[in-house]
Amino acid sequence: MSEEHKEYLRRLKRRSMLIKLAQAGLLLLFFGLWELFAYYEIIDPFLTSSPSRVINSIYNLYLSDALFIHMKATLAETMLSFALSTFLGTLIAVILWWNETIRRILEPYIIVLNALPKIALGPLIIIWAGAGKKAIIVMALLICIIITIISMLTGFLSIEKGKMQLLQSMKANKFQILYKLVLPGNIPTLVSVLKINVGLSWVGTIMGEYLVSREGIGYLLVYGSQIFKLDLVMASTILLCVLATAMYLIVALAEKIIKRMY
Repeated sequence: MSEEHKEYLRRLKRRSMLIKLAQAGLLLLFFGLWELFAYYEIIDPFLTSSPSRVINSIYNLYLSDALFIHMKATLAETMLSFALSTFLGTLIAVILWWNETIRRILEPYIIVLNALPKIALGPLIIIWAGAGKKAIIVMALLICIIITIISMLTGFLSIEKGKMQLLQSMKANKFQILYKLVLPGNIPTLVSVLKINVGLSWVGTIMGEYLVSREGIGYLLVYGSQIFKLDLVMASTILLCVLATAMYLIVALAEKIIKRMY
């Protein structure tokens, strides 16, 4: 390795470190100004809370053994809906890619479902799935699965025709084309879908908990707003951000591992 290349790598590492420090500094600045403005009542601490009050609210939840109960409930619902929507959405996309007739029949309905605000189906979901965890998971599933189908199907259909014709000329059947070309060629698309579904699954779960839940972070948000305990609302929002970020980082780590493998 030449000295120029070593210097280039050192510059990349320094730049990466500076970006991370800037990100951390920006976050600390935000919380510091928030605490300072609330302390001197530049902003109304009753309406906006403050970092110290948020920490105290989380600590109180911990002391009452409610913190992990609510976090566990929301995390379980989110992970299940995330996994189901990714698997089922990819499977349906494969079926639509496999059969052009089915794809042309169902495509308009998929577009309509994607445009439909899923919250409008809330009352029906509660009636169909019951007022419990099933309704929450169904809500999150509906929000994620359509995007998964559309994204994966677009990726499948974007495979170069020349490569497919080459495999067909070698007597490859449709399953072999799918297994050898289409699926491996759409690993970046799948990773992108996973990143999107991280956010959407959390949105769907919280929306479901808004509608029907007796536990979970969404329940805490609704309960805190109903009794005008905004410290609890802000604490729940911070917990939600932390959990969603952790889940996104896991997906990002998986992306790095996949890139090394391929």
